[in-house]
Amino acid sequence: MTRPAKPARPDDFTAEVLAFTLRWWREHVARMTLREAGDALPMSHSHLSKLERNQRPVPPDLIPQLDRIYGAEGKITDFHALLTKFDHMRRGTIAASPSDAEEGKTERRTLLQLAAAGMGAGTFSPMDEPVRRLVDLALNAAPRTIDDWETVVADHLYGIRTRPAAEVHDDLLVDLLRLQRELCTADDADRVELQRITAVLAAFHASVVTRLGHRGTALRWYETARTAADASGDRDLRLTIRAHEAGHSLYGLRSPEAVLRLTQAAWRLAGANPRPSVGLASIARAEAHALALLGRREEARRAVHRFTDIATADLPVVPGFWEPSDYRIYFTYSQVYSAIGDHASASRAQERILTGHPAGYEVQINARLHDAQCTVVNGGVDEGVQQATEVFAALPRAYRNNMISETAHRVLRAVPLHQRRRPAVAEYREVLAIESPKDV
Repeated sequence: MTRPAKPARPDDFTAEVLAFTLRWWREHVARMTLREAGDALPMSHSHLSKLERNQRPVPPDLIPQLDRIYGAEGKITDFHALLTKFDHMRRGTIAASPSDAEEGKTERRTLLQLAAAGMGAGTFSPMDEPVRRLVDLALNAAPRTIDDWETVVADHLYGIRTRPAAEVHDDLLVDLLRLQRELCTADDADRVELQRITAVLAAFHASVVTRLGHRGTALRWYETARTAADASGDRDLRLTIRAHEAGHSLYGLRSPEAVLRLTQAAWRLAGANPRPSVGLASIARAEAHALALLGRREEARRAVHRFTDIATADLPVVPGFWEPSDYRIYFTYSQVYSAIGDHASASRAQERILTGHPAGYEVQINARLHDAQCTVVNGGVDEGVQQATEVFAALPRAYRNNMISETAHRVLRAVPLHQRRRPAVAEYREVLAIESPKDV
């Protein structure tokens, strides 16, 4: 029986591409059998087969040997270098400000040489979709206009709001790679706009990997977003990106104390007597939430009042960061007042959210979890955890992302230690798949 080909995985993208490339070059260019190639290395043909099927990692020092044996004249080595760079981009180490446009041109020429040797996009079968996407992107994608990129941003925002995070992840990566290549050759006027778009898409991607629970990757993408925002020269964008990072950091990326340090640095960046802006409002909301999670109730209330003063100052719509459809003002009231146990204020905000039509499946789910948290904070342990159990259990597994799970865990953390053995709490632990109280 023939074993089915192992599909590429999102977290194994470059390894799958490299494995296919080595097999393809041996068969179609060098025209060598596995045994012939193994004898020439030397290496057992069975081990080489495992490398070509991505069942073993390819040692970097093997690449130049294969390049020589297959007569590739450096092309395999060059392609491996490109894949390594792509992997750095995928992991969030993409450079937001390329200093040498010639580097991008050189990479493109290298890929064109590979295509001329037969590695064009049309060579690959549907089973080799990761390879096809990468090469097609590098060779055939025409530069987008700024208007086209704005549409791409809107499309990704819609995807984040309507689809599970795992489904959005790969498409965002492809466009971030494409955006990086366009930055290499853009003129000065377009480069500023492309930096702005890079900042937004990198922040969106950071929010997606935050939802997937990949802390390190999220922080690296936020670093990319900050670098690009700084390069754009737009101070409000710089503040908005920093506020976005601070707000999302409260979902497992950083401690509330660390988030307060981020917001304090952002206030300093804003300067003395800044005009109301989306960035300022977003900083204030992140600060209020962090203070509430720390139990600093009066400071949290003052921060909410500061937020309200800024947020009601006729701010412009900034998709993904500030718009009426995301109910950002009421959501802030819901999360802050619930955390400090102000049931009346929290309930008013939650009613506006639950009777409205907010963009994004997470908004109403989290608002209901906020309500459960507030109930527990005010002593209604059984009632609160039962409500949270119903909300979380009804959510399809694909949509139980890390941000929703973190909100659900806050309900559990609000339960006093001496009441955590109650049957309702035990049932809630099972729903959350918590086997021990170490994380609460």
